[in-house]
Parts: sequence; C-alpha cells; structure tokens
Amino acid sequence: MKKTILYVMLLLSLYSFGQEHAEREINIQLPKVSYLDSLKATFINHSTSNCIDERWVSELANIELSENMFSDISEINFDAEVSYSLSSEVVKKRLAKLDARSPFNIEYNPALENTIKTFLKNRTKAFERLMAISEYYFPMFEEHLAKYNIPMELKYLAIVESALNPRAKSRVGASGLWQFMYPTGKQYNLEVNSYVDERYDPLKATEAACQYLSSLYEIFGDWSLVLASYNAGPTNVSKAIRRSGGSQNYWNIRKNLPRETANYVPAFLATMYIYEFRKEHGLQPKKATLTYFETDTIQIKRQLSFKQISDLLDIPVQQLEFLNPIFKLNIIPYELEKPHFLRLPKNKIGLFVSNEDKIYAYLEYLETLKEKTKIEINPSVSKDSLVSNLHEKNVIPEKIVRKMRFYTIKPGDNLMKIAEKQGVLVSDLKKWNDLKTNAIMAGQKLKIYTNSKEFNSAQPETPTKKSEFYTVQKGDTLFIISKKHPGVTVDDLKKWNSIPDDAIQPGMKLKING
Repeated sequence: MKKTILYVMLLLSLYSFGQEHAEREINIQLPKVSYLDSLKATFINHSTSNCIDERWVSELANIELSENMFSDISEINFDAEVSYSLSSEVVKKRLAKLDARSPFNIEYNPALENTIKTFLKNRTKAFERLMAISEYYFPMFEEHLAKYNIPMELKYLAIVESALNPRAKSRVGASGLWQFMYPTGKQYNLEVNSYVDERYDPLKATEAACQYLSSLYEIFGDWSLVLASYNAGPTNVSKAIRRSGGSQNYWNIRKNLPRETANYVPAFLATMYIYEFRKEHGLQPKKATLTYFETDTIQIKRQLSFKQISDLLDIPVQQLEFLNPIFKLNIIPYELEKPHFLRLPKNKIGLFVSNEDKIYAYLEYLETLKEKTKIEINPSVSKDSLVSNLHEKNVIPEKIVRKMRFYTIKPGDNLMKIAEKQGVLVSDLKKWNDLKTNAIMAGQKLKIYTNSKEFNSAQPETPTKKSEFYTVQKGDTLFIISKKHPGVTVDDLKKWNSIPDDAIQPGMKLKING
C-alpha cells in the first residue's frame, strides 16, 4: 500500500514538474529579430554554383608572392653562378624547344640559366602556388591576348609584374596585375579618382596592357625589346640601343639597361621555362577551386559599401575586396553618367538579383538612421529669407517642409511685385520656374513654394483622429510598415508604440496614426 501511495505521489510530482516546465517554456521570450535578419529571412535564394573558399581567396590576394618577386628582380644578381643540380646542356635543349614554338627570341645565356636555377632552388613552393592562382587568371588573359594577336606567352608577364596580385603596388607607385604607373594608366583610359582605381581592375587593366604591348611592338618589332620597354620605358631602351652601337638584340644591349630591367627579361623567360617544364621538375600546382568565369557582374543602382553587401549576402569582405579591387575605399559609388559594377560569385549574383528591391529598400532604411544636420535658427533673420536660403543650399531642417502651389500672373504684374506679395525672392521665382529673364506674361502660371510648417504655428489644429492599428506580418520591419502607410515615418511608429529600433514580432498590433 505504501509503495502504491509513493508511486502515485511520484507521478503527481512528475506531472506538476512537467506542467511547470511547459509553462516556463511557453513563457520564454523569443530573441529580438533585427531588421536585417528579418529582411534576409524573406530573401529568395536560388542556389547555383559554388561559393569561393575563404582560404582560396586569401591565397589569391596574398601579397607575399608579389613582394618576393619584386625583391628578386631588383636585388638578386642573376649573373652570379648558382649551385643547383641542372646541367647547362639540359637547359640549352629545353630553351631550344621553347624557341622553336614561340615568337620570342629565346637563346641560351648564362644569366638566363642562373635565373632558372635561382627560381628552382629558392622559389619552387611559390611557383606551385602561382600555378594554382594562374588557373583563375590565365583564361581571361588568353582571351584578351588572342583579341590583339599578341603571343600567348605574354600571360607570364603578369607573374613577373605582380605575382598575379590585383592589388600589388610597387615602391614607385605602379599598381595592379600589370603594374601601370598613373600617367600610362590614364593614357590607356584607366580612371583613377578618390573612390576608383581602374589599374586594379583585372579586366580593364588587361585590356590596357594588351593595347600598350601592341603599341610597343609597333615601335621595336621584337618581343624581348617590348618586355624591356614595358619595364623601363621606350626611352631607356632606345638609349640602350644607341649606346650598344645600334644593336637590337636584347642580350647585346642588356649591359646598358637599368639593373631592374637587366633582370626583368631573364625573370620572364625563366618563369616561362618553369611553367612549360614543370612536370620535369616535379612541380605540383594546387587545383584552383574557382575559375574566372564562375563570377559575374551586376550594375549597381545606388552607393553600396562592402560591409553592407557582406551583411546582406553573407559574403566575407575579403572576398569582395578580391573580386572588386578597383574600389579603393571599399565603397562602390553611384554616378548617373558612369555606371559601376559589382562582381560576385554566381550564386551570390542570383541572390542579389532575386532580392534587389529589398536590398535597396534596406539601404534607404539605413539612410533614415543617419544623424541629420542640425540648423540653428537666428531669430533676427526673416522667415522668408531663411526658407529661401535653405532651398538654395538644398539643406532643409527636419521640420521644414516646403509646399508648392501655382500663382496665375495678372495684367500689370512683374516678378518684383509678385515676389513682394508672396514673400519670396525674385531669384527664387526665376529658379523655381526656369526663367532666364524677368519677362513674364499675363495668364502664365508660376510655381510658388510656401513657408515651412516650422513657421506656420498659427494654423488651426487638426481634429484628433481615432487610433488605427496594423497587425505585424511575417517579414515586416518598421521601415516596410511605414512605406505601407503614406505620411508615417519609422520615428512616428517608434514614438506612437514606445518601441526601440525594430523590436517587433508577427502578430503585434501597432498604432499607425498616433
């Protein structure tokens, strides 16, 4: 009997505990959902291709490789003999093979052999990394080189120039994959301003590089001399030719070139050799996880920051920096005259396009959160003069709202008379109505902008309206709700309902008319 009583009591206590636990669970408050999270929950997502791996982007944007390449070309003495297990005879045979299938004049030279051995001895890991990165860029390079009928081997030039880092910058200011100096970049239509530096744009810089290389070939007619002039400038190469008695063989004029240029062509040919004979030297490039053509672009319709894009599309800022290297401040400007484009992985392009309206609505919402300019009103300044001044400067205080009406010109009217009668300036009348002169005609209608609400305190008060309510729907934000009710702002909704930020949940009832 005692066991039965104990068993019943245990069941009752368990039931009581379970009921209490269930009540506590029911009373748990849901976490507040931000506008951004609420908005993203409504996004339409069409999954397509793979996203870029973060580690792969880090490798693509690594500055170590470009810094090492700059150091090798400027500091190493390629004329000094290098101890490495590779016979001169093997090098000669392989260079002869390269020469037979290339428009470059590739001949054996001790300096070239030393450069090849230096790279193989000290930079094999770097070249394995570069071979992986080149899978991303080379298809695009080859497309442009073919367009301008330029030897495909010139794709290796970007390795010597920047180690395939689109944000590489030399100590003298040459920038991008193809290391354009500012004047040369401007010459080939690469725009540079406070927001944008198109020298960092892989596509535009490659196009400009092809144009520049073509023009240099028209001058020298020899690709080795083209390479030398790409690095040192046509003037320095011309001087070296004159100092060498008119010789136009690169190896004959090399001693009269600047040291960096003297190392530049051997570095290019050694890079070509290592790429073409990588199997023979046991180099194993890592497989690229992404090719250039798995990304796409979209024209933007208002200013965007990388941080905003990152928050909206869940893509790291580092990836955006890599894919859009031309934007210096991590901000994509918006200009009516010149469109700007955002490059994204294809799956993120689909997400952006499918939710474009929501994304731009979110940006408008962020604008409402910015602190507005406060304007102190000097009581000695006339109301009309103040409003007119503010209109001219396009700075309107938050409470100042101008309203437009029309005035029909009567016989005998002139602009001065109308301005005095309406309490505005003649210059305002001319500006509002696009008048070039003071000539007006009877019967003509003029736009007149009235004073702001700030100064119309004598207006009769509006009768109090009965409160109206709106039930919050799934995916709603204060901004979206305000747009559904003309004349209602986000601040109004916060004030009328005593709620902070976007602390709303589906099913809540909100006052929508104060």
